[in-house]
Amino acid sequence: MTAGSSEPAALRSGAAGPAVSGPPAPGPSAAGPAVAGPDLLRSAPDSEVPDLPGTAVTTTGLAKRFRGGQLAVAGIDMVVPHGSVYGFLGPNGSGKTTTIRMLLGLVSPTAGSHTVLGRSMPAGAAQVLPRVGALVEGPAFHPYLSGRANLARLDAADRTADPATAGRRIDVALGRVGLSAAAKKRYRAYSLGMRQRLGIAAALLQPRELLVLDEPTNGLDPQGTREVRTLVQELAADGVTVLISSHLLSEVEQICTHVGVMHIGKLVAQGTLDDLRRTQQPRVAVDTTAPAAAARALAELGLATGPIEGRHVTAALGDAEPEKVLAALVHAGVPVRQFTVDAANLEDVFVALTGEGFDVSG
Repeated sequence: MTAGSSEPAALRSGAAGPAVSGPPAPGPSAAGPAVAGPDLLRSAPDSEVPDLPGTAVTTTGLAKRFRGGQLAVAGIDMVVPHGSVYGFLGPNGSGKTTTIRMLLGLVSPTAGSHTVLGRSMPAGAAQVLPRVGALVEGPAFHPYLSGRANLARLDAADRTADPATAGRRIDVALGRVGLSAAAKKRYRAYSLGMRQRLGIAAALLQPRELLVLDEPTNGLDPQGTREVRTLVQELAADGVTVLISSHLLSEVEQICTHVGVMHIGKLVAQGTLDDLRRTQQPRVAVDTTAPAAAARALAELGLATGPIEGRHVTAALGDAEPEKVLAALVHAGVPVRQFTVDAANLEDVFVALTGEGFDVSG
């Protein structure tokens, strides 16, 4: 949003705030007309879109190829259960934001079909989008208006909003994200974290059945991150389905019930967090002053060891019993300072699925 623009931020693609209640305009997407290839088919008619019971979002072969031939999203089948906190996980550039923009009707898919809240999109946009709150690609607001004035403009642009309750709803939304004290401050004076909070407040101006947050903790300090995490958990407890796009493994692991893993435009895995963890074996970790001897002892038990890092040696436990592993280490004369059994974490899962890692903590 530029300072000279007169277009309300809520109506611009990528802006935070209540989704526009009308269907998206026909024609090519903001990114330009898609380039069809032999591997991509046209979007399925509405009658062919499957709507799985108990799901808030479903996609079938959803794909996006941009001008120039770049295949940003390669035919993904995504299922977001009602009432879940779904972590849409992947490094920057993996296709997460493009997928979200297709789900909300901000860009047109090159192929595939999808439903949101039980309605085929984009045909059902007018009925669906007023029930969806979204923060996509960072908030965009009028820089010379206060935070509260910006929310008032967004609320006024929402044809489903009741003007009689606007003031109260704006105050509640500001309070939920901790911006009540800064409500009268101009947006241009907001820090990056405050701008992110205002974007989330805009998505909460009305009760929502589905909340879509693209990198919601971007620019927040640790306290702000904890507040957003608590807010998401409160919304989920109230029955709101939350779809969170993130490249932070630690963030997803702390608040999400379900996870979808994106890698180079492909959805390589999805399911509950526990189910994904169970796809990887637990590991034993040994802290010892004789790491080489510990590695030999673990190898003799048939355990696949990882690289030695200082005094620490790790190995996949497999079917071995931890008690017998520890006994074998002691019997081999390894001075064990600490012995732990660690369940696989989300980083282990991602590395196993893609063969590479990415930023864990931001």
